[in-house]
Amino acid sequence: MTYTLNTITLEPLSKKKPKNAVILCHGYGGDGKDISILAGYWRTYLPDTIFICPDAPERCAASPTGYQWFDLLDQSPDQILSKSLVAESKLNELIDEVLKKNNLISNQVIIGGFSQGCMLTLQTGIKRKDKINSIIGYSGKIINAEHLSKNLNSRPNILLMHGEQDQVVTVDAFLEAKDFFGKNNYAIESKLFKDCEHRIPTEGSSLGLQFIKKHFR
Repeated sequence: MTYTLNTITLEPLSKKKPKNAVILCHGYGGDGKDISILAGYWRTYLPDTIFICPDAPERCAASPTGYQWFDLLDQSPDQILSKSLVAESKLNELIDEVLKKNNLISNQVIIGGFSQGCMLTLQTGIKRKDKINSIIGYSGKIINAEHLSKNLNSRPNILLMHGEQDQVVTVDAFLEAKDFFGKNNYAIESKLFKDCEHRIPTEGSSLGLQFIKKHFR
Protein backbone atom coordinates (compact mmCIF):
# COMPACT_ATOMS: atom_id res chain seq x y z
CA MET A 1 0.00 0.00 0.00
CA THR A 2 1.45 3.36 -1.02
CA TYR A 3 1.01 6.81 0.48
CA THR A 4 1.87 10.35 -0.61
CA LEU A 5 4.88 10.33 1.72
CA ASN A 6 7.45 7.58 1.35
CA THR A 7 6.86 5.25 4.29
CA ILE A 8 8.18 2.23 6.09
CA THR A 9 4.96 0.25 6.65
CA LEU A 10 4.75 -2.63 9.12
CA GLU A 11 1.58 -4.60 8.47
CA PRO A 12 -0.26 -6.33 11.34
CA LEU A 13 1.44 -9.52 12.49
CA SER A 14 -2.00 -11.13 12.76
CA LYS A 15 -2.27 -10.90 8.93
CA LYS A 16 -5.78 -9.55 9.47
CA LYS A 17 -7.29 -6.18 8.58
CA PRO A 18 -5.81 -3.54 10.93
CA LYS A 19 -7.92 -2.73 13.96
CA ASN A 20 -5.92 0.44 14.51
CA ALA A 21 -2.89 2.37 13.28
CA VAL A 22 0.16 4.08 14.75
CA ILE A 23 1.93 6.78 12.73
CA LEU A 24 5.44 7.66 13.95
CA CYS A 25 7.39 10.72 12.80
CA HIS A 26 11.20 10.81 12.95
CA GLY A 27 13.37 13.65 14.15
CA TYR A 28 15.35 16.30 12.28
CA GLY A 29 17.84 14.66 9.93
CA GLY A 30 16.40 11.18 10.42
CA ASP A 31 14.08 9.03 8.32
CA GLY A 32 11.25 6.56 8.60
CA LYS A 33 13.68 3.67 8.99
CA ASP A 34 15.08 5.25 12.18
CA ILE A 35 11.75 5.46 13.95
CA SER A 36 10.58 2.09 12.59
CA ILE A 37 12.93 0.43 15.09
CA LEU A 38 10.54 1.60 17.81
CA ALA A 39 7.56 0.42 15.75
CA GLY A 40 9.18 -2.99 15.31
CA TYR A 41 9.41 -3.43 19.08
CA TRP A 42 5.83 -2.33 19.71
CA ARG A 43 4.47 -4.42 16.83
CA THR A 44 5.22 -7.68 18.64
CA TYR A 45 2.74 -6.71 21.37
CA LEU A 46 0.15 -5.11 19.07
CA PRO A 47 -0.49 -7.77 16.42
CA ASP A 48 -3.62 -6.12 15.00
CA THR A 49 -1.97 -2.70 14.50
CA ILE A 50 -0.49 -1.28 11.31
CA PHE A 51 2.55 0.97 11.81
CA ILE A 52 3.32 3.79 9.38
CA CYS A 53 6.74 5.46 9.59
CA PRO A 54 7.05 8.20 6.94
CA ASP A 55 10.07 10.04 5.65
CA ALA A 56 9.58 13.77 6.09
CA PRO A 57 8.90 15.57 2.79
CA GLU A 58 12.16 17.55 2.56
CA ARG A 59 15.84 16.64 2.42
CA CYS A 60 17.52 17.91 5.58
CA ALA A 61 19.49 21.13 5.17
CA ALA A 62 22.00 20.07 7.83
CA SER A 63 22.18 16.36 6.98
CA PRO A 64 21.62 15.65 3.27
CA THR A 65 21.26 11.88 3.84
CA GLY A 66 18.26 12.51 6.13
CA TYR A 67 14.99 14.40 6.04
CA GLN A 68 13.32 17.32 7.79
CA TRP A 69 9.69 18.19 8.42
CA PHE A 70 10.65 21.84 8.19
CA ASP A 71 13.86 23.88 8.11
CA LEU A 72 15.38 24.92 11.43
CA LEU A 73 18.55 26.66 10.22
CA ASP A 74 18.63 30.45 10.47
CA GLN A 75 14.86 30.69 10.69
CA SER A 76 12.83 33.21 12.71
CA PRO A 77 9.96 31.91 14.89
CA ASP A 78 7.47 33.17 12.30
CA GLN A 79 9.32 31.39 9.49
CA ILE A 80 9.43 28.17 11.51
CA LEU A 81 5.70 28.38 12.18
CA SER A 82 4.98 29.04 8.52
CA LYS A 83 7.07 26.07 7.38
CA SER A 84 5.59 23.85 10.08
CA LEU A 85 2.10 24.57 8.75
CA VAL A 86 3.16 23.19 5.36
CA ALA A 87 4.49 20.03 7.05
CA GLU A 88 1.31 19.80 9.13
CA SER A 89 -0.76 19.79 5.95
CA LYS A 90 1.32 16.90 4.57
CA LEU A 91 1.00 14.91 7.80
CA ASN A 92 -2.75 15.52 7.84
CA GLU A 93 -2.94 14.20 4.29
CA LEU A 94 -1.09 11.07 5.36
CA ILE A 95 -3.38 10.56 8.37
CA ASP A 96 -6.42 10.87 6.11
CA GLU A 97 -4.93 8.34 3.68
CA VAL A 98 -4.22 5.86 6.49
CA LEU A 99 -7.81 6.20 7.72
CA LYS A 100 -9.31 5.73 4.26
CA LYS A 101 -7.08 2.95 2.95
CA ASN A 102 -7.38 0.89 6.13
CA ASN A 103 -11.08 1.62 6.74
CA LEU A 104 -10.41 3.12 10.17
CA ILE A 105 -11.96 5.96 12.14
CA SER A 106 -9.93 8.70 13.82
CA ASN A 107 -10.22 7.18 17.30
CA GLN A 108 -8.35 4.13 15.96
CA VAL A 109 -5.23 6.18 15.18
CA ILE A 110 -2.37 7.21 17.45
CA ILE A 111 0.35 9.54 16.19
CA GLY A 112 3.69 10.21 17.77
CA GLY A 113 7.21 11.29 17.15
CA PHE A 114 10.69 12.07 18.34
CA SER A 115 12.15 15.60 18.55
CA GLN A 116 10.96 17.51 15.45
CA GLY A 117 8.50 14.68 14.79
CA CYS A 118 7.09 15.21 18.29
CA MET A 119 6.72 18.95 17.65
CA LEU A 120 4.80 18.29 14.46
CA THR A 121 2.52 15.59 15.85
CA LEU A 122 1.53 17.72 18.84
CA GLN A 123 0.57 20.61 16.59
CA THR A 124 -1.17 18.45 14.01
CA GLY A 125 -3.08 16.17 16.39
CA ILE A 126 -4.50 18.90 18.59
CA LYS A 127 -5.58 21.06 15.65
CA ARG A 128 -7.47 18.24 13.91
CA LYS A 129 -11.23 18.57 14.27
CA ASP A 130 -11.75 14.81 14.10
CA LYS A 131 -10.19 13.72 17.39
CA ILE A 132 -7.50 11.12 17.00
CA ASN A 133 -7.04 8.65 19.83
CA SER A 134 -3.70 9.82 21.26
CA ILE A 135 -0.37 11.57 20.77
CA ILE A 136 2.94 10.22 22.08
CA GLY A 137 5.76 12.76 22.16
CA TYR A 138 9.45 12.13 22.82
CA SER A 139 11.97 14.95 23.34
CA GLY A 140 9.96 17.65 21.60
CA LYS A 141 8.22 20.93 22.29
CA ILE A 142 5.33 23.12 21.22
CA ILE A 143 6.35 24.95 18.05
CA ASN A 144 4.34 28.12 18.71
CA ALA A 145 2.20 28.34 21.84
CA GLU A 146 0.30 31.43 20.69
CA HIS A 147 -0.72 29.79 17.43
CA LEU A 148 -1.66 26.51 19.09
CA SER A 149 -3.73 28.20 21.81
CA LYS A 150 -5.94 29.66 19.07
CA ASN A 151 -6.42 26.29 17.38
CA LEU A 152 -7.28 23.81 20.13
CA ASN A 153 -9.80 21.78 18.15
CA SER A 154 -9.67 18.42 19.96
CA ARG A 155 -8.43 16.72 23.09
CA PRO A 156 -6.62 13.47 22.32
CA ASN A 157 -4.85 11.57 25.07
CA ILE A 158 -1.28 12.88 25.38
CA LEU A 159 1.91 11.32 26.72
CA LEU A 160 5.04 13.50 26.85
CA MET A 161 8.49 12.10 27.66
CA HIS A 162 11.86 13.82 27.83
CA GLY A 163 15.45 13.29 28.95
CA GLU A 164 16.54 15.38 31.91
CA GLN A 165 20.00 15.92 30.34
CA ASP A 166 18.74 16.74 26.83
CA GLN A 167 20.96 19.48 25.35
CA VAL A 168 19.27 19.51 21.91
CA VAL A 169 15.72 20.22 23.04
CA THR A 170 16.21 21.25 26.64
CA VAL A 171 14.03 20.15 29.53
CA ASP A 172 12.60 23.68 29.67
CA ALA A 173 10.67 22.85 26.49
CA PHE A 174 9.13 19.83 28.21
CA LEU A 175 8.14 21.91 31.25
CA GLU A 176 6.69 24.65 29.03
CA ALA A 177 4.60 22.10 27.15
CA LYS A 178 3.28 20.63 30.40
CA ASP A 179 2.42 24.13 31.61
CA PHE A 180 0.66 24.94 28.32
CA PHE A 181 -1.51 21.84 28.46
CA GLY A 182 -2.25 22.38 32.14
CA LYS A 183 -3.40 25.95 31.56
CA ASN A 184 -5.63 24.73 28.73
CA ASN A 185 -7.20 21.98 30.87
CA TYR A 186 -5.68 19.00 29.11
CA ALA A 187 -5.21 15.88 31.21
CA ILE A 188 -1.84 14.58 30.08
CA GLU A 189 0.65 11.98 31.22
CA SER A 190 4.36 12.78 31.34
CA LYS A 191 7.70 11.30 32.29
CA LEU A 192 11.11 12.88 32.77
CA PHE A 193 14.04 10.45 32.50
CA LYS A 194 17.05 10.99 34.76
CA ASP A 195 20.54 10.81 33.23
CA CYS A 196 19.04 10.73 29.74
CA GLU A 197 20.08 12.91 26.82
CA HIS A 198 18.35 13.45 23.43
CA ARG A 199 17.11 9.92 22.79
CA ILE A 200 14.36 7.42 23.56
CA PRO A 201 15.46 5.22 26.47
CA THR A 202 14.26 1.65 26.95
CA GLU A 203 11.88 2.84 29.68
CA GLY A 204 10.43 5.37 27.24
CA SER A 205 9.74 2.67 24.70
CA SER A 206 8.02 0.53 27.35
CA LEU A 207 5.92 3.42 28.65
CA GLY A 208 4.86 4.27 25.10
CA LEU A 209 3.76 0.69 24.54
CA GLN A 210 1.77 0.59 27.79
CA PHE A 211 0.07 3.86 26.83
CA ILE A 212 -0.91 2.53 23.40
CA LYS A 213 -2.27 -0.74 24.81
CA LYS A 214 -4.33 1.16 27.38
CA HIS A 215 -5.94 3.47 24.84
CA PHE A 216 -6.42 0.92 22.05
CA ARG A 217 -8.50 -1.40 24.22
